[in-house]
Amino acid sequence: MKKIRILTVIGARPQFIKAAPMSKAIAESPLLEEMIIHTGQHFDHNMSDIFFSQMHIPKPAFKLDIHSQHHGAMTGRMMEEIEKIILQTKPDVMLVFGDTNSTLAGALSATKLHVKVAHIEAGLRSFNMKMPEEINRILTDRISDYLFCPSDHAVTNLHNEGFLSFPAHIYRTGDIMYDALQFFSPYAAKPIGMPEDVKEGQYVLCTIHRAENTDDHHRLTNIVSALNSVHAHSPVVVPLHPRTAKVISQLNIKPLFHILEPVGYLEMLYLLDHCNMVFTDSGGLQKEAYLKRKNCVTMRDQTEWTELLECGANRLAGARQEVIWDAFEYFSDNAFQAPQNLYGQGNAAQEIARVLETI
Repeated sequence: MKKIRILTVIGARPQFIKAAPMSKAIAESPLLEEMIIHTGQHFDHNMSDIFFSQMHIPKPAFKLDIHSQHHGAMTGRMMEEIEKIILQTKPDVMLVFGDTNSTLAGALSATKLHVKVAHIEAGLRSFNMKMPEEINRILTDRISDYLFCPSDHAVTNLHNEGFLSFPAHIYRTGDIMYDALQFFSPYAAKPIGMPEDVKEGQYVLCTIHRAENTDDHHRLTNIVSALNSVHAHSPVVVPLHPRTAKVISQLNIKPLFHILEPVGYLEMLYLLDHCNMVFTDSGGLQKEAYLKRKNCVTMRDQTEWTELLECGANRLAGARQEVIWDAFEYFSDNAFQAPQNLYGQGNAAQEIARVLETI
């Protein structure tokens, strides 16, 4: 029996996480076979190669090593190389995750060569067209043949944009990040350098990496100042992105909170398990906080996970010091109370694999 050939593109940190349960589901199917392209979009060891060793993702058949370029150059280089691979391997479907340059490059390359595109995490919208990720996710959705949505809100977004009139198949599968979280949580590992005086369940976990914050010194100064204020009342632990660390060193304010080197996914799960609250500008960590039943303060002006705002698990604070502090005080006094199962039952990979078997 001829197998359906899947070419999967991954390149950024969250995609490595999601690729693990998806690759496992594909490997367990007698009808599917997978080849992975690693674009190299994230190249720091702790943020790239470590995922293959930690998470047992199949080694990439192709590694492009394309990084550290502006959006147009990076996406163009990726398309050039992915096109060659498509012509060489002749896949039946291109599988892409999320909203990165790697996602868009894979989808565009496949569409132009008449290869079907399957988009995992389809339908998400922050409604902020200044975000490169918003552009990537909208364009990828529009040229995809199979749209796998993590939530009811994502399906509604596609309906509102007229996708019922497009030749695309829409599925509400639940969120593949839930699959990964369930599978890897038992292997959570305490990160090296964790301060001994920080007690479990009594610290705030924070990540800062998004360009809208790191490229704006005023915003970043406000965030650092807010974190310093919070740290005076509850320890703040920040695994710091290299780009953010470099910019913070140029500011006229010294961070007083605990700074860790970038951590792998299993170490991040440990930090998430043992914190009492999350501050972040990451899209994925907002959702992981919900799945781990932790309240989240999002240091952005918009979020694609709007259902988390509606259910009270998340508060938008932007980069305003007083709003960040108010959100901290509110969640300090109010336990997590959001409903369960906003993102399915943790079997999204199996649901997606069953659809791919019919292509």
